[in-house]
Amino acid sequence: MKRLRLATALTAALIALLPTTAQADTTTYPDPLPISGQQIIHDPAVIHLKSGGYVAYSTGGVIGARLSGDLTHWTDAGNAFAEAPSWWYEYNDTGDPWAPDISYRAGRYWLYYAVSSWGTNHSAIGVATSPSGLPGTWTDHGKVFTSGTTDSWNAIDPAIVRADGRLWMSFGSYWTGIRMVELSPVTGKALPGATVHHLATRPDAPYAVEGPSIVRHGRYYYLFASYDTCCAGVSSTYKIRVGRSTAITGPYTDSTGKPLLEGGGDLLLAGHGRYIGTPKLGLNRLSWMKDGWPEVF
Repeated sequence: MKRLRLATALTAALIALLPTTAQADTTTYPDPLPISGQQIIHDPAVIHLKSGGYVAYSTGGVIGARLSGDLTHWTDAGNAFAEAPSWWYEYNDTGDPWAPDISYRAGRYWLYYAVSSWGTNHSAIGVATSPSGLPGTWTDHGKVFTSGTTDSWNAIDPAIVRADGRLWMSFGSYWTGIRMVELSPVTGKALPGATVHHLATRPDAPYAVEGPSIVRHGRYYYLFASYDTCCAGVSSTYKIRVGRSTAITGPYTDSTGKPLLEGGGDLLLAGHGRYIGTPKLGLNRLSWMKDGWPEVF
């Protein structure tokens, strides 16, 4: 989940865009829908373009790009940028961007992304805009929000959501978990002095929750996030949990009422069968049960 911006029936495909990995239980989870073509897509963010078809941006390259006409067959489309903006090198030696998020607002496509290094919260989230959303058309606008080694959060894994006429960005990875700041609707950057809201964490270090995405359904905002360990091959324990709130800034709770700030979160999707530590694109549809909670199929 990263994040897919479509009608409600497909909105939660963003959830299954996150890697899925195995856990030791007997729960039955749905396999992702079949896809073909270029399937190696890390941390994908997918949007339906107004010109038709879909684009997926991802970690790898200078924000790698893939195109599809039907959400099934994907082709390599190069990168969002021809070269890395110079300021990226403040955060790693290779100018390597991570975990993009794409949305459409005010007549433009907005691409948010993170730059950092493994194991540090010396990190930044940046933003670029495009009239078409296609690779090669993006103009970078620099830093949106940053974190440093004295902060208790990590400014990576951005996800944009609008609520009550205001623009918000959830983000976070490890450290103290998932955070949120309000953005300027004009610049798309954090408001000066913006409060850093706390949405979800784990009860103990290393606070293994990251990759948030927020979807509104009915009167609730649903916070989806990735829990536990990614990127460890078949030893990965990544899974997706969800909580909800009537207010965009929380508090978020699971179906038992346990706050996500106290380690709560309903398990939505985990690794199963041959889908263990996968670095490939996965797409599942999301439906809403009668009690208002989501399920994937």
